[in-house]
Parts: sequence; C-alpha cells; structure tokens
Amino acid sequence: MHLSRRDLLLAGAGTALAATPLLAAAPATAAPAGAATPAGPAAADGSGAATGSGAAAGRLPADALDAGIGAITDTGMVGAFAEARDGRDRWRGASGVADLDTGRSMRPGFQHRVGSITKTFVAATLLRLAGEGRVALDAPLGHYLPQYAVPGVTVAMLLNHTSGIGDYDTVLFTSGYDVERLRFTTFPPDQLARIGLGEPRTGAPGAGFAYSNTNYILAGLVVERVTGRSAADEVHRRVIRPLGLRQTYFPGRRTRIAGPHSKAYLPWYDGQLRDFSVANMSWAWTAGALVSTAEDLNRFFRALLGGRLLRPAELARMRTTVPLDPAQPEAGGYGLGLLWLALPGGRFWGHDGVVFGHATISLHAPDGSRQVTLGTNVTHYQVPGQPDPIGAATGAFLVTALSGPAAARSRGATGELPATPTPTPAPGGPALVRPAPALVRPPR
Repeated sequence: MHLSRRDLLLAGAGTALAATPLLAAAPATAAPAGAATPAGPAAADGSGAATGSGAAAGRLPADALDAGIGAITDTGMVGAFAEARDGRDRWRGASGVADLDTGRSMRPGFQHRVGSITKTFVAATLLRLAGEGRVALDAPLGHYLPQYAVPGVTVAMLLNHTSGIGDYDTVLFTSGYDVERLRFTTFPPDQLARIGLGEPRTGAPGAGFAYSNTNYILAGLVVERVTGRSAADEVHRRVIRPLGLRQTYFPGRRTRIAGPHSKAYLPWYDGQLRDFSVANMSWAWTAGALVSTAEDLNRFFRALLGGRLLRPAELARMRTTVPLDPAQPEAGGYGLGLLWLALPGGRFWGHDGVVFGHATISLHAPDGSRQVTLGTNVTHYQVPGQPDPIGAATGAFLVTALSGPAAARSRGATGELPATPTPTPAPGGPALVRPAPALVRPPR
C-alpha cells in the first residue's frame, strides 16, 4: 500500500527524461501566489489546471509550489492535490482532473484513500496502549495472539517490519483481473493473517526490514485482543477523535468514499484507465483502509512529531529505526509505523501509501513544523527500469515544499538528486503494473 515502485518516493530525482505522458494536459496555470491571501481552498475554474493559495507570510514558496504541482500533471499524472505548511503558513493546491469522464477538476480538500499511512495511526494506537502498560512491545506475539504465534516474533517486530512474516496481498492480487474480481469481497482479518502466515518467511525475526502488510493485520488483532473493541473504533477513540480529524475514518464495508473525492485509476489491459474508487477495502483493514485528507494528515503528523499524541518514551521508541536498505543506511529508516528519508534539506519523517488508484505521501520536519502531503489518482503505472517523469516531478515538488526551490534544483555529479530507497511495495503482484496509456484531457 505504498507508492508504486520508485515513483513518488524518488524525492527530488529531477531528471529530464522524456516519456509519453499519461495525460496530454494543457499548460498549467496558477492563481496569483505569494500574495497575502488567506489560507483556504484553492480556486477551481473547471479547467483542471493548477490552482493554489499563497502563504500569508511568504515563507512557503507559493509560486514554485503552484508550478511544481502543475508539473506533476504536465508530465502525465491525471490529477494531484497537496497541502504544505510552515508553522502557521499554509499553501493548498491542485492540478489536473478528478474524473476523466466529466472533466471535474481536482481539489485540495478531497478525501482520499491513504493506504499504508493507516499504519502510522495503528502504531500510534498501540504505543498509547504501551504507555498505559496494557501492551508490552517486546512481548512475543503469541502472548496476545497464541493462534498466530511465530517463534521469536514480538509486537515491535510487527510494527517495524522485521518479523519476517510474508505478505498476503501479493497472493490475493496476482493480476488486475483479481482486483476487479475481488473488489466487492469482504475479507475477515483472520483470513488475511492466515494467508500471510502461510507464505514463505522473508528472514529470521529481527534480521532486517522486509515490508509485509500481514504485520499490520496482526497488529490490528492485537489492539482488539487487548482492548476488547474493534481496531477501527480504538484508533478513532485514541487518535482520530482527540486530534479533531473530522474527515479521517475507516470505511468498513462501505464501498464508497463518504465525501468529495477523485476517481482512482489503474492502467488497464484495453489501453485505458479503469476506476477503482468504489471498492470494499476490507482487504486492507488496519494495514491500509483509512480515508483522510491532506489537511487531516498534516494535523495528525504535526501532533505526533510535536509530542502531543504520545509520551516522550513512546515517541522515542516509535522513532527508533532500522535501515530501509542495509546497503544505504544513511538514506532512510523505518521505525514503529514511521519512516524517515534523507532528502535535500535534511531528514524528514512520515509515511506513504497506495491502494488501487489512490497514492499519498506525507513528509514532515522532525518537529512537524514544515510539512507536505500529496495525493494522486493513478497508480501501478511505472514499469521498473523505465523513465518516470511523473516521479521526477513529484520528487521536485516534495523537496520544494520541504526545503525550498534551491534544494529542489540541486544536483549531484550525475545531474540528478540521489534516489531514495523504496520502503514498501505497491499492493498486489508485479503483473498489476502496466504502462500508462496516453490520454487526452476532456474538453472544457
């Protein structure tokens, strides 16, 4: 439930590679930026062009952010929206279209399926329980869930993906046809857990980072065993409600997103894009079913990293990481549901997520003061080893939001910014990935 392959986590890898765009977008235009405009929803003119609102104090590079989000759709993404913050200053913007059939514009306040960012919410819930003495992070998994016991695996190993337990979603979704066939199927968590536990082990417990969605299905079951409540209710009670995240929720068996939202596109076998915004998300549950907005995610991470959600000891444990890639330990690390990436301008914390058609990335300064959350509406388009201009434009936008235009323009000896490791795979098997079709923007 992460951004596909190296696409949106190529933060700042601003290459000049050419490729056929996914959407032949009209040149992006932006509302006047950098002026003393109040933070609020971006204007929409129905054209699908980039729109934004400038930061009142001018600390956020509003003009560059307007141009940057437009570049994401100029290079091929159908639609993108984002919110960036620097202290009390806020920029919100969107570019492209939310619905190819109607030409409806993307908007920065849309609800979005945020995939594996769900994991940070679930980990925070377990850490709050740990702070109350109700969960021991270093206790064996079998202490809480004897029916799923794996020798040597602890609760903490579930949260930082060092358990060695296999992934269930690559078994469920081996092709796009499986995504279509199972889109309205309800999967109980026990079924998901047993599929993952039946897969070959990726390594010995604690040996190293190996991402598996099964870990967070088991984490959700631990929450339920300890509290006697549903995991969704407990996350809402301990995280979502106290922070006032009014547009963040688990959909349960509801197949439709409750509020205004974008379609969710996958490249399909007929050379078109197919919408999967209506789907039963029980297959993702506590590993990736959450719906949220850019504003709510920024508020959540600001509270988390600022120490308002967890006690110091639990936040420090959450930020204790293992390398994403042992060959590049300086590039990124994964803690308890929280990752960091070394980008131009420093180390930034957060998470990313992808489900079928919706991708999200949320990155933040260590204290939560500088933030950016970005959502896009096409996934599984990037063929490994092929040029990815969308990923390059996305990376440049993220670095601009976090560190400024100068950092985004910086280049190494090869003329590119260093690529970050990919923390998590996209859901499903590799056969789901298909080259993006070339489409024409609907008439205005």
